[in-house]
Amino acid sequence: QVQLLESGGGLVQAGGFLRLSCAASGRTGSSYAIAWFRQAPGKEREFVAAITWSAGLTNYADSVKGRFTISRDKAKNWTYLEMNSLKPEDTAVYYCAARPYSGGYQLPRRRYEYDYWGQGTQVTVSS
Repeated sequence: QVQLLESGGGLVQAGGFLRLSCAASGRTGSSYAIAWFRQAPGKEREFVAAITWSAGLTNYADSVKGRFTISRDKAKNWTYLEMNSLKPEDTAVYYCAARPYSGGYQLPRRRYEYDYWGQGTQVTVSS
């Protein structure tokens, strides 16, 4: 089992910056992928970004490419999502997710492909 805990959400003005954190504990290891998803009211949960734990390979949704950066601190077992140039349409609950991943194929981007989830943290961007 893997436990994930998100933090860092809040209220920010459009054009602002937030950094989300995801602390992982339990049966973590080097062969994992960590992803961020988000869900706005009345919408499906959507992929935002993912990173491989060992090599740090990344993948981003087109809507956040160039504005958001995913990274990880292997020593602390933390994953981060730095969000720049925030827009009102970025408003959502952001979730951290994890799954075993040994490479050899594209980083998963679908909700059902991830096994472990955090409780989410609210991000609100005002116009």
